[in-house]
Amino acid sequence: RTRGSAVRDDSHGHLVYRSGDVLKERYEVVDTLGEGTFGRVVQCIDHNGHGNRVALKIIKNVDKYKEAAQLEINVLKRIYEKDPENKHLCVQMLDWFDYHGHVCISFELLDLSTFEFMKENHYLPFPIGQIRHMAQQICRAVGFLHENKLTHTDLKPENILFVNAEFSVTYNTTKKRNERTVKRTEVKLADFGSATFDHEHHSAVVSTRHYRAPEVILELGWSQPCDIWSIGCILFEYYQGITLFQTHDNREHLAMMERIRGPIPSQMICNTRKQKLFVDGRLCWDENSLAGRVVREHCKPLKMYQLSEAEEHQQLLDLLEHMLEYEPSERLSPSASLRHPFFSQQPFSFSSYRWGSDHSV
Repeated sequence: RTRGSAVRDDSHGHLVYRSGDVLKERYEVVDTLGEGTFGRVVQCIDHNGHGNRVALKIIKNVDKYKEAAQLEINVLKRIYEKDPENKHLCVQMLDWFDYHGHVCISFELLDLSTFEFMKENHYLPFPIGQIRHMAQQICRAVGFLHENKLTHTDLKPENILFVNAEFSVTYNTTKKRNERTVKRTEVKLADFGSATFDHEHHSAVVSTRHYRAPEVILELGWSQPCDIWSIGCILFEYYQGITLFQTHDNREHLAMMERIRGPIPSQMICNTRKQKLFVDGRLCWDENSLAGRVVREHCKPLKMYQLSEAEEHQQLLDLLEHMLEYEPSERLSPSASLRHPFFSQQPFSFSSYRWGSDHSV
């Protein structure tokens, strides 16, 4: 569709643009940073902002995506109101406007996502010290959201961005390849397109599949603890370089959970509307089927993923166990997570160790 002499959309509703185009006589397009179902993100020079580079999210000219963008803008406005100095590690909205039917949101320009970095680095795990720093920041940012009655609902490595992804390179003689180590591990949360206020309607299904909490799969209702489950999955991925729950099917997903975290609590099974997944109070799953053998071979109890006997590795796996509790009320809150010995690096007794979840919801 053509509007005026120059501005047009492609058949999917994306704005057609080229490097050098200037939007609103202000934002000069440099290149494309990424694409999603919502639209595209481009790097721009902000000629009203001292020539600084910004990330500009250009939403498709499609009603449902435009409506979703307005909801995201409301969230980003709240984040800015509560954190004008940008201390709480959530990507900051700088401006928004409508450009010929395309909602456009400008953000501070960040670097690669943690997922992109891993992908470009042969999916190598991060060193445990780097995981600690990234985990600390993620918990702080999510804690800030929860304190302000928000649930992110779509936490995943793609939505955690490095502020600066510069890296050093070493050559692995065994695998005959270059391997990267990021120099700085400052990160920020991004993509608040699915973020939900406590008082808003909570859709039945949230989160990208691999990071989806059991209460969401079982349609038991969800609240802020679903973010903690996602963080646990993310930290496992940073530690192992593989996705914890690599599946696209509810039944298989739950079977993986049982293999990794033990039986699903009977109370959750009794209350779920997904009764077709269960028989006589147990997951309907044939361990001897092809799918059952695949799950058995590829999944194991969480503690068995520990890469070293060093105490910090024990502490990380213990933290993950507390984040990946089935019952949402028993999961650690962000503030309780930050008191875990993994962050203080203080020795602790596993037999006597207990944390309260202190969730406010």
